[in-house]
Amino acid sequence: MVEVIGLWRVPKKADDAPVGVPSAERALSILTAFRHGDRALSLAELATRTGLVKSTIIRLANSLQQFGLLARLPDGRFRLGSETLRLGTTYQHAFRLQDYMLPMLEQLAANSGETATFYVPHGEERLCLFRVEGANPIRMRVQPGDLLPMDDSAIARVLRRYASGPAKDAACDGVVLYTSGVADPHAAALATPVFGVEAALVGAVGISGPATRLTPKRAQTMKEVLSQAGIELTRLCSAVPIRS
Repeated sequence: MVEVIGLWRVPKKADDAPVGVPSAERALSILTAFRHGDRALSLAELATRTGLVKSTIIRLANSLQQFGLLARLPDGRFRLGSETLRLGTTYQHAFRLQDYMLPMLEQLAANSGETATFYVPHGEERLCLFRVEGANPIRMRVQPGDLLPMDDSAIARVLRRYASGPAKDAACDGVVLYTSGVADPHAAALATPVFGVEAALVGAVGISGPATRLTPKRAQTMKEVLSQAGIELTRLCSAVPIRS
């Protein structure tokens, strides 16, 4: 692994963490149990994914159905309700993350020739939110919406390292991590964090490609471009832009 330290600062994160409501968290765990590609889940599958007992799931599902967040099929399985689509569309129109992220990823992909991606934390996994392919014919096959494990790849390491915000030592903020052959013997990647309001982690932007092409020497030539992308995206995300 090659690790390059950047020297850019982000605002200090507040120490106080909000306290949640257990019943609400249990209901939300049902909604977030659905993964990319799931059409419907059985009661047993929901129990396995959430750790909740079936009777609790049924009670919570009834409430979620009333708000259109969950629907029950004739065969007894559950699928997400139409209200989730409305909320997702509302989110996309309110928070212009894609307006900032996609042009930056396109620029990174064009400059490097490799795949540029943006991941966000999703429980114990990481979610690919945006992806732009590079010009080179051999590419990484992860698609937006895919969930991957929090392994030892550069992107996963960035998400774990900055889960609570930037390091107290400002000299460690904006680090660019590089890994090769860690999670996949044939893959290599660079990644840097993106922060938002009160220095909360938004996600990790990265460049990935075949290890034979994205070598440590070549990664060194890309580190400054990726670091600057993280700086600019942090500046934009910290402003919480809202559509008028």
